[in-house]
This record gives sequence, structure tokens and C-alpha cells, in this order.
Amino acid sequence: MAFDQATRNRLQRFVNEARKALEEEFTRQLQLDYGLDPASGTVTPIENLRHLNDAQRETARILRDTLAHYCARPGTDTTAGLDRIVREQAFTVLNRLAALRMAEARGLLIESVGNGYQAKGFQLYSRLAGGGLGETGDAYRTYLLSVFDELSQDLPTLFDRYSPQGRLFPRETALVHILSLISHGEIDPLWAEDETIGWIYQYFNSKEERKAMREASPAPRDSRELAVRNQFFTPRYVVEFLVDNTLGRLWFNWTGGQTALRDRCQYLLVKPDEQPEAAKRLRDPRTVKLIDPACGSMHFGLYAFDLFEEIYREAWAWEQAHGPGALDRETGGNSNLRPLSETYPDHDTFLRDVPRLIIERNIYGVDIDPRAAQIASLALWLRAQRTWHETGVKAKERPQVGQGQVVAAVAPPAEMDMRQRFMEELDPLDAELFERTLFMLKGLPELGVLLQVEKELPALIRQVFGEHGGLFRTEDMAQWQTAETRLREALTNYARAARSTYQGRLFAEDALQGLRMIDLCREVFDVVVMNPPFGELSEETKDLLEAAYPNSKTNLLTIFVERSVQILRRNGLLGAITSRTAFFLSSYKKWRTNVLLKHTDVSAFADLGEGVLDDANVEVAAYSLQVVK
Repeated sequence: MAFDQATRNRLQRFVNEARKALEEEFTRQLQLDYGLDPASGTVTPIENLRHLNDAQRETARILRDTLAHYCARPGTDTTAGLDRIVREQAFTVLNRLAALRMAEARGLLIESVGNGYQAKGFQLYSRLAGGGLGETGDAYRTYLLSVFDELSQDLPTLFDRYSPQGRLFPRETALVHILSLISHGEIDPLWAEDETIGWIYQYFNSKEERKAMREASPAPRDSRELAVRNQFFTPRYVVEFLVDNTLGRLWFNWTGGQTALRDRCQYLLVKPDEQPEAAKRLRDPRTVKLIDPACGSMHFGLYAFDLFEEIYREAWAWEQAHGPGALDRETGGNSNLRPLSETYPDHDTFLRDVPRLIIERNIYGVDIDPRAAQIASLALWLRAQRTWHETGVKAKERPQVGQGQVVAAVAPPAEMDMRQRFMEELDPLDAELFERTLFMLKGLPELGVLLQVEKELPALIRQVFGEHGGLFRTEDMAQWQTAETRLREALTNYARAARSTYQGRLFAEDALQGLRMIDLCREVFDVVVMNPPFGELSEETKDLLEAAYPNSKTNLLTIFVERSVQILRRNGLLGAITSRTAFFLSSYKKWRTNVLLKHTDVSAFADLGEGVLDDANVEVAAYSLQVVK
């Protein structure tokens, strides 16, 4: 069904009611059970909470460690930290329940949240368990937690019950209310739609909240404001136009136009007599990399997934027709890959693995909002499960999807005492490298992919190792990878050590996420598709961005375009929807002259005007640029 305005209004009412109910519930839990008051910022000592059992006391300790981790960042007081805990717990629970309902609608999961306590899965579970799990509400909670645990093997970002965002669970009255909202007939048809989870993400932050932020300051004051103020869901037709004319266009060119995408991509701009010369060797699809640098709910990636499936099918046929050497694996930097026909014993085995390959090798995403990483990973996982379900691949035969390539640009850990203790366990050079790396990442929550890691990293490595005997001057990146492996292992061990607190685990996980971000920023991509943030620069990173992007500093959108050009390989394609004013206002002349005209050719351009991005008051254009560097 189409997501027209009436449909979106119904979904928005659901999200608003669910968020309000969950935030009220978790605020009460913090106040009444755990001695944490978001209203006043009061934190009651754990020893005074004599009403708690052992499990609740452990939760109380973990909540305090989480609060301390959040408040270690400058500018975050106890009230703000507790508000964040409430907001994140509410968002995670809503996403988990919505994910289960979407899985049910696709036949991927036995009914578990639809119809609440009468759900078929829970009824079967209850009959098997008998009365051993207590009252109905307690038994249902145990059942849902077991489902979460099963799904956390593929989606730990969302379903890990021990993550800081998912420690709390609504009590029975609140849970029944949320289940009734999810099962309401008005929104029931929406659970089968891929776009639904993206609209839930969009509506979790209200228009009123965005309006209040803009009235308080013309520029975003922190990373959360930057994320919330720029959450505008991209319409499906725009997504298809941009992906068709980037990923679809590349594959069209490489195959000499001999591809089913020519008919499938309805917005692909092809001249009636156009017949490009086919490449001598077709790119191995395992080496083709697409990134959305402001991915939100991964709307671009979901449609790209559809095209990648066809690309993989055609690559297999191409190799079968032209021999094992017919696919180019060197261009993507994966010369160690074996031909498809040597990797898979037959066509069916190959097709069964394609969804995993797409998630782990082809589609990358970054967002400064950690909640977006939850949604984006979930969206891609559901899309993979849909293919396996439609092709009759049984659950036990489906490849396990790994971590994927969705990264949240989170702040490096700010706990100075913990950082010092960790560094004391490292080799002195590794300790210095770790310290300098965290300093390099300090603006990450506001910058994301705009942080030019690939330019800063070689100099950083030379500063650390070059001063000590002149080492690592010629193979900086190889040496970084070796040192990074040691840091990853040390951080993982630190998080798992018995002496480590829960706060220590959060410290290590944030540092590991920073290392993932460094790896991603060093990649070279074939396609960038995006609906980037626009407007004034964040107060915290304005000076840094103006220095790094002097030709594009007028607006965030132009900076994102320049950065996309930097991370694309020659002849790579950028697809973006942005304000149209950058193409004619005099204040953007340096960007047009020194970035647009100097480094790109315009491949496609659609002047769409206003009313495209939900409630954003902006006239937009959607366009595709080819990098000619």
C-alpha cells in the first residue's frame, strides 16, 4: 500500500502514543524501583534501595554505570543523562516489538506480538511450559525475552538484552497497552511494508521537538540536535531515481546495456539509441561498494538490495558463459577472492548466500544517531529474511548474517581514569597510538564520514612510530592494521575481564566503534547515495569543517557532496537529494567551481521543488554526479 499522507498520519499517531506510554513507564521504573529521578536528577545510593531483589539490584548498578558513562562527556549533567536513558529504552523496546510484528507479517516468525497474549507462538510456548513460568504476564515476558535472545545472534545492536539501550522492560499494564496499539486494525496492513520501520524512526521525534530546537538556535548545538533536525524520510520514487541512476547506471555501463536492470529500473535515464561498450571483464559484485553516509533507516540501501540481487544473478551467468576469469576482482581490492564457480558448488548454493553477501560486502551505512544503526541493521536483516522466505530457504539453512557494514558515529569514550588504566596495560607505543586516535575521533558524533580519517591517519602513525627509530614510514596503512588488531584484542579483553565494570564495557565498546569508523572511512566506494543534512554547521565543529572544506563551507549539504566525491573512485557515481539553491545562489559559487565543475559531470538532474521531504520547508533537487577527478 502507498504511504500517502493519511497512512502516515495513522502511523504517526501510533508512534506518538507508544513513545509517550513507554517513556512514562520507564520514568516510573527509574523513580520507584531504581532510585533515579529524571525530573530532579537525584540518584539514590544503591544501599538505600532495600526493596530490590538481586536481579533488580544488578540492573540498578548497570543503570548507574550507564549514567556515569553518558555524563562523562562534557556538557551532560545527570538530568540529561537520565533523559537519554529513558528515551533510548523507549526507542529500543518500540523497535524490538515493531521488528517482531514485521517479521510476523512476512512469515518469518510465528505470531508473537500480534494478538498479544493470544498470539499463536505464546500459546504454544505456554502449553509446553505449563505453569512453571508463573502468571500469564510473567510467562509472556519470558517468552518475548527468549525471542529477543534468539534474534540477537543476527541483530545484537537491537536485540541484545544486555546492551545499555535495552536493559528495561515494560511492566504488564504498559506492555498490554503497547501490544494493543501494535495490533490496531488501522495500522495492521503497514507491518508488511518495508518503509514502515523508517517512518517509525522519523516520527519518534515529533515536529514540535524539531521546531523547538530550531527556535532555540539557528545552528544545531550538539549531535542529537543535528540528527533530529535533519530526519526527513526520502520518498520511494526519489530513492529509486537516485539508485537507478547510480548503481543501476554503473551496472548498465559495465554490461554494455545487456542487463535486466534496463527494464527493471523505471527511472534509469537511457537514450533510445544508447549502447555503451561492455567492459572486457565484468566487475565481481562482491567488490562493488555502496554507501549512504547519512543512512537513517537505510531506505536507499533497501532498494539497492533489490538491484544487487539481480546483479549477482547476472554475474553468475556471465562467469558461466565466459569462464572463471571473466569477473574483475582486482578493482575492488579483493584479488584474494576466488571465482564464484570455485566458491560455490552450484547455482542454488550461490543464490542462498547472496543476501548475506549484500549485507556484509556491498551496502555500507553511517549515521550520527546510534538509534539509526538499530533501524538500518534491522531493515537490511528483514530484507534478507524476505528473500530467503520467498525462495523457500528454511530458517536452519539460512546463512548467519554477520555484523554488516552499518556504523554509528559515536563519541570516543570520555572517562579519563579508565582510559589511563587501559593504556597502562598496553605497549607504550600502542598506548600513545590509542590516545592520539581517540583525540582524532573527538568530533565524530557531529562529523561522521566528514572526518577525513584517511588524511589524518598516516601522519598520526608517523608521529607515534616514526619518532622511535624511523619505523613505519613506507607502509603506514599496513602497520596501522597490525596495531589496530592489537588494540581491538586489548579492548575486547578489557570489556570481558572479570575486573571490568559495566562502565568499562561501555568504554571499550565505544572505542571499538571508533575503530570500525576508521576502517570505513578508509574505504573507496563505487556509489554514494544520500539525503544529507542541510543548513548551518554545528557549533561544536564549525571551525574544523570550515578549515577542512573551504570550498563547501556554506552549507552542510555541499560539504557532504564534496566528501562523497573524495571517497568515490574514478567514474564512481553520487546520487543525492538536497536543496536546489546550491546550484544557483552566488554564495555557493566556490563549491560549484572548485568541486562540482572541477571533479564531476552531471549525469542526471531532476528539479523537484517543494513539498517532497515531509514537513521540511525546502525546495529540492535530485541528481546524479559522476566523478571525473
